Amino acid sequence: MPKAVILAAGRGTRMQGLTAEAPKPMLHVRGRPILERLLELLLEAGYSEALIVTGYRAEVIEDYFRGYRMPLRFVRQTTINGTATAALLARQFAGADDFLLTYGDILTGASCYHDILESLRQAPEAQAMVAVKEVDDPYRGAAVYADAEGKVTRIVEKPPRGESTTHWNSAGIYAFRPSIFDELRQAPKSPRGEYELTSAVAQLIEKGKLLRIFPIEGEWRDIGRPEDL
Repeated sequence: MPKAVILAAGRGTRMQGLTAEAPKPMLHVRGRPILERLLELLLEAGYSEALIVTGYRAEVIEDYFRGYRMPLRFVRQTTINGTATAALLARQFAGADDFLLTYGDILTGASCYHDILESLRQAPEAQAMVAVKEVDDPYRGAAVYADAEGKVTRIVEKPPRGESTTHWNSAGIYAFRPSIFDELRQAPKSPRGEYELTSAVAQLIEKGKLLRIFPIEGEWRDIGRPEDL
C-alpha cells in the first residue's frame, strides 16, 4: 500500500508572527490546519499511512493528530538544518518501497498525490518523479529544467530572479525510489547553509539517473507567506 512522507519540521519564518505558537503546517485554512487538509487529500488519494517529520513545536502536531483516522508515525528532526536531513529520517519508514514525499505547507488536488506515485510505478527505468508547476519565474522555489520528453536535466534551488530560462517550478511533491536515501546522506551543505533535498535530486541527475517531471495542471498552492493563506 502507498506510503507518504510529509516534511513539517520548519517554523516558517516568512510567516512572521503567525508561527510564534505553532509550525506553519498547523496554520488554518478555512478553519482547519493545512496539514489536516493535506492528510484528507492523501486519504482520498488512497494512501494507507504517513510519516510526519516534525521539528519546531513538534508537540503541537503530535498532540493534534494523536488518534487520527489514518495511521500516522512521527519522527523529530532535532536539528533543523535542511530538508535533506529531514527526508533522510524517513529511511526506515519507507523501507524498500517507493513512496510519496511532500512538504507540509503545499496543497493540490488529490489526483496529483495518487497519479505521481502511480506514474513512477509505471516507469521502471525512472528513479523519481518531480512534480512541477508552470510559473512566470521560479525564483521563489526551485527551477526545474527538462527536455522535450520530460526528462529532468537540471534543478536549481532559489535561482536569482529573472535568470531562469525555464518556467517549471518544483511543486514540492515527489515520488521516489529508496535510492534517494543514499543521495540524501551525501548531500552537501548549500550556499544557504542547509542540507537541501534539491541537492540530493541534483546528484541523481549528475549520475545519469532518469528523473521525469510530473506537471500539475490544476490548482496548487505553496503557502509560504501570509498573503498565501
